Amino acid sequence: MSPKPGSASAAAAASQPPLEGAAQPDAAARTQLPGFSVNLPQFEGPFDLLLTLIARKRLDITELALAEVTDEFIAYMRADGDLGRATEFLVVASTLLALKAHRLLPHDPDEADEDMELLEARDLLFARLLQYRAYKEAAAAFRGRAETASRTHPRVVALPPELAALLPRLVATIDAEDLARIAADVFTRPHDPGVQTVHLHERVPVGEQLRILADRLRRAGTLTFTELTADAGRTAVVVARFLALLIMYRQGGVDLTQAAPMEEITVTWRGDADAAGMTSPDLEEEFA
Repeated sequence: MSPKPGSASAAAAASQPPLEGAAQPDAAARTQLPGFSVNLPQFEGPFDLLLTLIARKRLDITELALAEVTDEFIAYMRADGDLGRATEFLVVASTLLALKAHRLLPHDPDEADEDMELLEARDLLFARLLQYRAYKEAAAAFRGRAETASRTHPRVVALPPELAALLPRLVATIDAEDLARIAADVFTRPHDPGVQTVHLHERVPVGEQLRILADRLRRAGTLTFTELTADAGRTAVVVARFLALLIMYRQGGVDLTQAAPMEEITVTWRGDADAAGMTSPDLEEEFA
C-alpha cells in the first residue's frame, strides 16, 4: 500500500523525477479545482497532486476508492456550486474509473506490449484532460469575442451625395383612390378555371358506349370482349366499354362468362332488358 502523502511524503513523492519514458503530467494533469482536497486511507492532500501521482505511477490507482473521492467532491460542490468545475471532475473521474477497471480486469499474457502501451494510464488521462482544456479554451475565446462584439456599435452616416445622385428617383404616381380601384379589380377578378385537357383528348361518355354495345349484342346475341372493342381505337374507349358492360351485367342486361382468369370474356345478350331504360350514375362518367 502506498504511503499516505498528506504532508512531507506527498511533497517528496511529487518532487521526484518522472519515470523514464513517461510524459510530463504537470501541465496536462493540472485541473481547475485548487480548493478540492481528498482524504483517503492511501492519500490525503490536493486533488491535483493525486492526479499527478497517478500519472507518474507513484500511486496505484487500484488502491484508491473512487466512490469516496466522488462523495467528497459532491460535498465540495455543495459549498462551491461551480458548474465548470463539476464538468471537469466528471471527465477526470470517468477516466480514472476506466483506468481502474482496466487494471483490475484479467488480461491475456500473450498480449503484445505495444497494445498495452495504448492503454497506459497517463496517456488516457492526459488525452482526456487536454481535450477538455482545448474545448474550454475555445469556449472562453468565443465568449471573449462575443463580449467584445457586444460593445461594438456601427457608425451610422448618410449616403454620400455622389452615390445618392446615382439612385433612381422614386415618385408616387397613384393616390389612395387608385389603390382602392386596383384592389377592387383584384378581388372581383374571376378565378382561374385551371388547366383543361379537353383540347388534348376527346371525352368518351360511358352512356354512349353502352348504347353501342347494346345495339351490337341485340343483333349478334353473343360476342367476345375483343370483338366488342375491335374498333375502339383508343384506350379510353376500351375502358368506357368495359365499364358499360359491368353496368349492363349488374342490371341484368347481359351474361358474362370467362373460362379462366386472364382468358377471353364472352358476353351474351339476355334479351329481357332494354338498354334505353338502363340508368346508373356511372353513365354520366366520361373518359379521356
